[in-house]
Amino acid sequence: MTAAHTSPAHTARQEWASSLTVFAAVMLFLVGLLDVLRGIMAIAEDDIFVTTPHYVFEFDLTSWGWIHLVLGAIAMIVSIGLLRTAPWARVTGVAIAGLVIIANFLSMPYYPLWSVVMITISGFVIWALCVVQRGNLFDLSGERTPRDV
Repeated sequence: MTAAHTSPAHTARQEWASSLTVFAAVMLFLVGLLDVLRGIMAIAEDDIFVTTPHYVFEFDLTSWGWIHLVLGAIAMIVSIGLLRTAPWARVTGVAIAGLVIIANFLSMPYYPLWSVVMITISGFVIWALCVVQRGNLFDLSGERTPRDV
């Protein structure tokens, strides 16, 4: 008598975990896109940004632009990894969202409303990535993994 190997049915917990991962990936992509746009605006030295004299963490506006541009590009790449449920993407996603929070906190005097929105979205990304247990995820790409064969 031989046992047939079948893949386990997806439970509601797995569906919930995967939905949170998709939420985190989409939000991280949005954060990255907005950071890239903010970086381009700052590099172009647009008149949208205010100048704050005597700010403790004062950098040149172009420096902030490059910081946000690089963080945004990395966040967009990591969000694609999250959709593919890459093992490195969850930890890197939390780290990048944390760096985005720090960068937006430090550049808050230059554009306060945008910074608060970015900090809030990044907080939700960190929450969504930390609340899901690794064993509850299933591959979102639809590709068969070697353990399913």
